[in-house]
Amino acid sequence: MPLGETIVAPATPYGESALAVVRVSGPLCPQLAADCLGSELVQNPRLAHLRDYKSLSGKVLDGCLALYFADKRSYTGEPSLELSLHGNPLIVQAVVEDLLARGCRMAEPGEFTRTAFLNGKLDLSQAEAVTDLISARSEKALQVAQRQLDGSIGRRMSAMTDRLLEIIAGVEAYIDFPEEDLPPEDQAGPVAGLATLSQELGELIETSHYKTLLHEGIRTVIMGEPNAGKSSLLNALTGEDRAIVSAEPGTTRDFLTERVMIGSYGLQLVDTAGIRESQGDIERQGIERTLKQIKGADFLLVVVDQSVPPPHFPEAVEARLAEHRVLVVENKTDLPPHPTFQDVLPGHPRVRVSLAQGIALDELRTKIAETLEADRVVPAADDLMVSARHADALSRARASIDGARAGLRDDIPAELAAAGLRDALAGFGEVIGKVDNEDMLDKLFANFCIGK
Repeated sequence: MPLGETIVAPATPYGESALAVVRVSGPLCPQLAADCLGSELVQNPRLAHLRDYKSLSGKVLDGCLALYFADKRSYTGEPSLELSLHGNPLIVQAVVEDLLARGCRMAEPGEFTRTAFLNGKLDLSQAEAVTDLISARSEKALQVAQRQLDGSIGRRMSAMTDRLLEIIAGVEAYIDFPEEDLPPEDQAGPVAGLATLSQELGELIETSHYKTLLHEGIRTVIMGEPNAGKSSLLNALTGEDRAIVSAEPGTTRDFLTERVMIGSYGLQLVDTAGIRESQGDIERQGIERTLKQIKGADFLLVVVDQSVPPPHFPEAVEARLAEHRVLVVENKTDLPPHPTFQDVLPGHPRVRVSLAQGIALDELRTKIAETLEADRVVPAADDLMVSARHADALSRARASIDGARAGLRDDIPAELAAAGLRDALAGFGEVIGKVDNEDMLDKLFANFCIGK
């Protein structure tokens, strides 16, 4: 992807629509703007102009709203052109083909954002935030992506880089000036500073799990005894009859998954088979799968029927519930409570509903959101979260820092400690892109959509 070429691509999905946007970036843009739309576009950059787009043959292909961006004042850092056309795919195709005939080439996935990164308009963490912003499936994920696009990770990494450089400078002073009248090596300062950095890195690395939750949805397992109302709960939260509801217990033999929005959170709901002494091989297999789902859950909705005796779960399940984030859903409140019914899983939050009658469904949704917020299933929106790629680079940097810290305590030569800290510095650079690795960039931007 050499800089200096002029690239073009539709920036909106294929298909009929009110409008369609075509983006162009590269050195040919000033001439293209003048030839296709009129020289006043170049003379008045960043102003919208209503113009006819004329092809090489002089034919008007469409009336469009056009914006020209001068060099270094655009998204990519190059001269750029954005055309808002009527959303007929034939019009878009004709305009793109004309631009290709004038010397442009089709952009590859993510090439506009990659060009912005290479031209210093974005650091790599900000570039990654662009695709996170587009693919965000919940308000929380959107907030995190917006903070990252604003440079929150870059600022944090820059501050940590400065601190690491100060420590490296102190260690390397003993290498560069061995004959100078320097005080004896005092390892306590560097070791303490490296310990603090290592702890901060560990906290950042752990947030990659939360970022996955935000984008894929908080894995929320619905569990309980047969006929407690688990499938009814799934249907109530999704707003459709996704699961079979029957008075006959044991009708759910496998698990179903659905995505829903609860408040500002995206949830991946998993409806599971009821937990009881199984009546057959197929049902037993369903219960075994339920236990696996419970182990991998981020959040549990435990449905209990308050009109029957309290449930008795296997010891393995009880142990899991005791340590897990749980909301107890007491169902069938339209029926008289059973004389022996008592609070199930005391200490966990609960909500009383009648799923069959649609009673307290708003309270149910509110309580789910409150429980997720209170239990910090994911951090607050203003907390920093890193991606899996960031976590990998920071894990390697942390290992180098811990190795250098242990070496300094053991009085290893300063040269060896400094080399390890330089490796950590390279790991920091991978997060924000201060590293020359074409293969890594190719892999990263290949996940972007064409036109972005």
